Amino acid sequence: MSEAPFKLGMAQILVEGGQPGSNLARAAGRVSEAAAAGCRLVVLPECLNLGWTHPSAGWLAEPIPGPHSDVLAAAARQCRVYVVAGLVERAGDRRFNAAVLISPDGRLLLHHRKINELDIALGLYSVGDRLGVTETELGTLGIDICADNFSSSLAIGHVLVRMGAQVLLSPSAWAVDADHDNTHQPYGKLWRDAYTELARLYDVTVVGVSNVGWLTEGPWRGRKVIGCSLAIGPGGRVLAEGPYGDNAEALVVVEVQTLPRIARGTQIAPELKKRGYQGP
Repeated sequence: MSEAPFKLGMAQILVEGGQPGSNLARAAGRVSEAAAAGCRLVVLPECLNLGWTHPSAGWLAEPIPGPHSDVLAAAARQCRVYVVAGLVERAGDRRFNAAVLISPDGRLLLHHRKINELDIALGLYSVGDRLGVTETELGTLGIDICADNFSSSLAIGHVLVRMGAQVLLSPSAWAVDADHDNTHQPYGKLWRDAYTELARLYDVTVVGVSNVGWLTEGPWRGRKVIGCSLAIGPGGRVLAEGPYGDNAEALVVVEVQTLPRIARGTQIAPELKKRGYQGP
């Protein structure tokens, strides 16, 4: 039997490099706004505390749990909603591009570390070391981060869904060249193709939420992050898309309907074959 549908908030916020206070305040404000709109789950962008590949990771990153995740936990607890968010994490002498799932009572339910990090970021972030899902009253939820969902690394999503995820939530930071013209080169095919593959094969929902703003430091300095947050539902249907632009802050509310798992364990492979899957 399907779970009851619920509203999910895609919180496409401005992220300023090296400004954790203002970024986290902005995130908490969007959590409150989403809760007021009836959302039971809010998804925020990748590295929202410090900005993706911003060098301040070297001195401003905090542990998880820690001061930065505590701000989001307080917002989740106050608003009684689930929160998914990307955070730069300090773990001893290493830094991770991490994401968390926080419960409505402020508990840390999942803690992911990005695995498929871009090569230009490997001098700053260590490669992730964990995958997990968790059962909730909304359905079974899984989290990964941005390029974890590249078509070339979609094995990560396959594993999470085989573990039981009915909804896969992916904090992201989607950047383009400063002179990118979205009219002539519409952004997003990479993600639509990858998300649709998982959604079609497994009858799951995949949600990616990107921030907006300019990358002011780091290897992609001068590029802009442009939102275009995306939700793809069972069967590969586009449920919602966020606006494009470096100043396109938005809260996009989408209704999510979780479906039963197509199969379990070794029963999955024959079902995928029926759906045209040729992989392992």
